[in-house]
Amino acid sequence: MASSSSTTAAALPEPLIPGLPNDISVVILASLPLPIQSRLRFTCREWRRLLYPSTILPIRRLLRLPSHQLLALFPSDPSLSSPFLFDPSSLSFLPLPPLPCSPHLFYLSNFSPLSLRHHLYLLGGSLFDAHSYPLGHPVSSAAVHSLDLAGDPPSWIRLPDMPTPRGSFASAAVDSASSIIVAGGGSRHPMYPSQGSRIVSVEWYDMAASEWRMGEKMPRQRAGCVGFVAEGEFEEEFWVMGGYGEYRAMAGVVPADVYCRDAVVLGLRSGKWREVGDMWEEGERRKLGAVGVVEGEDGLAKGVFMLDRNEIFRYDFAVNRWLKESSLRRKIPASESCGFAAMNGELYVLTTAQPSPDISDLRKRHKKRWRMEIQVYNPEKKKWRFLIANPPFQQPIDFKTTMLCTIRL
Repeated sequence: MASSSSTTAAALPEPLIPGLPNDISVVILASLPLPIQSRLRFTCREWRRLLYPSTILPIRRLLRLPSHQLLALFPSDPSLSSPFLFDPSSLSFLPLPPLPCSPHLFYLSNFSPLSLRHHLYLLGGSLFDAHSYPLGHPVSSAAVHSLDLAGDPPSWIRLPDMPTPRGSFASAAVDSASSIIVAGGGSRHPMYPSQGSRIVSVEWYDMAASEWRMGEKMPRQRAGCVGFVAEGEFEEEFWVMGGYGEYRAMAGVVPADVYCRDAVVLGLRSGKWREVGDMWEEGERRKLGAVGVVEGEDGLAKGVFMLDRNEIFRYDFAVNRWLKESSLRRKIPASESCGFAAMNGELYVLTTAQPSPDISDLRKRHKKRWRMEIQVYNPEKKKWRFLIANPPFQQPIDFKTTMLCTIRL
C-alpha cells in the first residue's frame, strides 16, 4: 500500500505541498471530499494531474481510505439543467455535465437515476416528443445513459435502450451480478398526473455483455413504485413496493389512482416472484411515502425507512409492517416540498431552499441567496442533527419533481 502511493508520488516532479513529503501530501489530498478536490484541481499543474477522478479514485482504493456516499440531485430535466453531487461531510456541491440534449425531446421527468460503483446511470422517463402526435401528451423513453465519474473528463455515454420504454418504475443495481434490473412503470408525467399507461414487464441489463434481456413479469401492473435489493433467506431478492396499479373514475368522470399497499419480491437466482401482503391497514395511510434504503458495503439493503408526513417509519421484514421510528424535529408544512434519502447509515430530510438576504454588500441587498435545510437522523444512535447548505442553484428546489440518487466513492 505504501509502495503504491510512493510510486505515484515519485512520478510527480515537484513537491505537492511545500515542506511535506509527497507521500504525506498524496494522503492529505486524497482524503479531501470530492467537491473540494474539484475546486483545488486548478491550484497548480501537479494538483491538476493528481486530483482528476481517474487518478485520485484508484489512489483512494490503494490507500484503503474509507468510502462514503454522496447524493446526486437532478433538479429538473438533466439535458437542460446540470445535476449536482452533494457531499454531506463538507456541505459542498460538485456540478456534473448535463445530459446530451436532443432538439425534439424535452421536459424529461420520472426517470430513474441509480449508481453502481463509480458509475451513475439514468434510465427511461417520461417526456414530450416533437415528432409524436398528439403533441400535448407525454411518451415514455427507453434511453439509458451512463456517467463514469472516474472519466477524464466525466461525460455521459449512451447505452443500449431498454426493450420497453417506461417512466416512474422500480429499479436497482445488482452489484454481485454487475447488472441493472427494472420493473413496471408507464408513461405518466407530472403535467398529466391522472393519465398514462401501466406495465408489468421486467428487464435486466448485463453490463459485461452490454445487452438487455427479459425477465419474469410482475404478478400485476404497477407504476410509481420503488425497488431495492436485499438479502433473502435463500438468495438475494429484488423488492418492489408501493406505486399505483389500476385507476377508478370518481363521479364517473375524473380518473383517480388506486394505490398499492402490498409488495412483490423477485428471487434473483430462481427468477420467481412471490407476493407480500398489505403493509398497512385500510385507513392507516393512503399511499407509500418517500423511501430511503440504508445500504451496506455490498449494496444490499440493511434497513428500509419511509418518510410519511412528519414521521419516519422503519419496515419490519418479519411482520410486514411499517413501525414508527421517530418524528421530525422541525415539522414540514404540507405545502412545502422535501426530499428523503439515506446516506452513510443516516437518513436525510432535505427541505425546499429558503431565501435569506445577502448582507455582504449593501448595494446588493435586493439579491437573495438560497439555502437548504437538512435534518439528519441516525437510526443506530436515535439522534438528530441539523445542517444548512448553500446550493449553487438560481431558484429553490422543488423536491416533488427532483430526482435523488446516492453513489458510493
